[in-house]
Amino acid sequence: MAHHDIFRLKDVTVRYGRRLALDHITTQIPCGGLVALVGPNGAGKSTLLKSLLGWLPLTAGEIRLGDHHPRHLHPRLAYLPQRAEVEWDFPITVREVVAQGRWPSLGYFRRFTETENRKVEEALHELDLVAIQHEQIRRLSGGQQQRMFLARSVAQGADIFLLDEPFNSLDLAARADLLHLLQRWLGQGRTVIAAVHDLAIARSHFSHAVLLDTRLIAAGPTAEALSDANIDLAFRSHMPVLGARP
Repeated sequence: MAHHDIFRLKDVTVRYGRRLALDHITTQIPCGGLVALVGPNGAGKSTLLKSLLGWLPLTAGEIRLGDHHPRHLHPRLAYLPQRAEVEWDFPITVREVVAQGRWPSLGYFRRFTETENRKVEEALHELDLVAIQHEQIRRLSGGQQQRMFLARSVAQGADIFLLDEPFNSLDLAARADLLHLLQRWLGQGRTVIAAVHDLAIARSHFSHAVLLDTRLIAAGPTAEALSDANIDLAFRSHMPVLGARP
């Protein structure tokens, strides 16, 4: 099970053209917990998630999960995009999105079997989407949209979930629901690695944190990694200077 796995990052460097997005990151991220990726805008949080998925070419360094490179572990790793990245007007239903989780294991042109349908049903049930499974995705609330993508990941058979800013633009009730769900998953041995904007959420609900500002500022148990001194270090150059005289 994922509990014994560790993402090992060694000297991980990613450039977009001339811009350095991740600068020689060496750390370990344990599986079997809730891990927060924290840092200012442009710190490399989304880039790190996509690197952990094996989706980005690294300029230098390597990432392994246990003995494997992430791209060989596709069904185990699932990604929840930022809501801004999604084409919400596309005419597709909740059930059709959840069913996409089964596509990679089907291969081209194979038909959905009973097993495939059962996995989709189970995911819809687990995330409480059965009643709205035939709704168009644009009609959903923010919390329902998030649950839909989580259900797609569950249908895929994942046990490691990489979430990009999952709490953004959710109302308080939806946020509380999502946190409750993640805590439940923790008890089932699933791993969640999430880019988190809200320090209070990271500090109160996540056991482990990775603090970035292009380079690694700190990583480890949340209370240590997100100490006030480390947060100052990560965010200092991004703080607006209020009331400064010209």
